[in-house]
Amino acid sequence: MTQPCKPIFTATVAIVLAVLASAAAAQSYPNKTVRIIVPFSPGGASDALPRLLGARLSELWGQQIIIDNRPGAAGNIGMEMGAKAPPDGYTLTSGPIGNLAVNPHMYKLSYDIFKDFTPITMMGSVENGLVVHPSIPSRSVKELIALLKSRPGELNFGSGGVGTQAHMAGELFKAMTGTNMVHVPYKGVGASVADLLGGHLAMIFAQMHAVVPHVKAGKLRALGVATLKRSPAFPDLPTIAEAGNLPGFESISWYALVGPAGMPAPIVSKIQGDSAKVLQSADIREKLAAQGVEPGGDTPDQLRKVMRADYDRYGAIIRKLNIKAD
Repeated sequence: MTQPCKPIFTATVAIVLAVLASAAAAQSYPNKTVRIIVPFSPGGASDALPRLLGARLSELWGQQIIIDNRPGAAGNIGMEMGAKAPPDGYTLTSGPIGNLAVNPHMYKLSYDIFKDFTPITMMGSVENGLVVHPSIPSRSVKELIALLKSRPGELNFGSGGVGTQAHMAGELFKAMTGTNMVHVPYKGVGASVADLLGGHLAMIFAQMHAVVPHVKAGKLRALGVATLKRSPAFPDLPTIAEAGNLPGFESISWYALVGPAGMPAPIVSKIQGDSAKVLQSADIREKLAAQGVEPGGDTPDQLRKVMRADYDRYGAIIRKLNIKAD
């Protein structure tokens, strides 16, 4: 009669041993070099944030952290490498919103962002804003919406490429306002800003820190920030949601730290906890603020919710407008 209990006992012992092994691994983690894959070339927040975080974690852990830039295919090559890495915590990936919420709807990928990645923490987010060329007479978001409705299909907006955050912000704006403007994609944000300054574009949705000098110089006009609450960095600038009577309008560029699926929970917890300490330290907050970055440190569950919300939101827009990758 006792024979059937043997498999149950064996399974229970195996589970307990696995839990103990996982906890032991977390206590000794890391005991060798940690690699953070960046799916883009050096430069930009997707590269700068993990470098800054990695440098401080390296000091805290006493282990080297290397940044491995793997650009190509709109970041999909590096993301694929990260998804297929061993889930031991020694290979992590810097995942921008575009790769975790937009690209899955536009490319045929070999990985699933929810099944093949472990959310760890949000490294930081950057505020975007609506900026127009001075030749545009609109002085407010409401005036711009009225202008766009009076001239359907005549005005344009630029971005750093199809599927980028600037592009999706423009498409979201069009969808919520019922307006029609032409999207002009560039091979990078810098080129779109240059053409806006030259008067070849009517507007762009750009990261605020990149255009503030031009706004202060009177070369561009900022109409609103794409956040739900006013920015502490730009308290006099209204949100697009309030200025345009567009409740819920939000378009933030965020950058997450993720790992392969199946990472031990204790190791995930350690990386998240130590990352939060670094990101929320006074000197790091000051450095990031100077670059227009709001530091993260979110829990894995909080990050997962953000990923899902933006994945669903942008997916709906991409399907509705039938947006295709270049």
